Amino acid sequence: MEAIFIADYLKIGQIVNTQGLRGEMRVYPLTDYKERFEEIDSLFLGENFSEKVKIEKVRYKKNMVILKLRGIDHINDVEKLKNVYLYVDKDDRELEEDTYYIEDIIGMKVYTMEDEYIGDVDDVIQTAGANDIYSVRDSENKQVLIPVVDEFVKEIDMEKGIIRIDPIEGMI
Repeated sequence: MEAIFIADYLKIGQIVNTQGLRGEMRVYPLTDYKERFEEIDSLFLGENFSEKVKIEKVRYKKNMVILKLRGIDHINDVEKLKNVYLYVDKDDRELEEDTYYIEDIIGMKVYTMEDEYIGDVDDVIQTAGANDIYSVRDSENKQVLIPVVDEFVKEIDMEKGIIRIDPIEGMI
């Protein structure tokens, strides 16, 4: 039997409630690009990575994704799935240039353009409609917040695990 690593999959949403009586579900998207649900044919329910479930219908209601999955045809079926996470295979998703998975950014080392070590990224804070913010912790556990905009983030080197920034006075 082949080993399954959860790191090979991306968590893209969580089933939070039912929608109607015919098996539709409200999904809280865990992505800043919720239209992703329209671009995929199937996904994994929970951590059962042996069987994909086909997506039949996608629509939106406010900040929620309303999904209809094949084989889930009644409100009672959805009730059993509340709080279950939805996953896709990481290899099935191609990122646009200069975009990264949050899990790949966390742990990267942050330096200024003058090679001064700032700390490690411990979180990526996603904001509604605005840019993301890198939370960086230094060796004394002090938090530094870096807005992810071209003005400050000058280079992200995934191979070396380094982010180079050009902070303004008072940022650090």
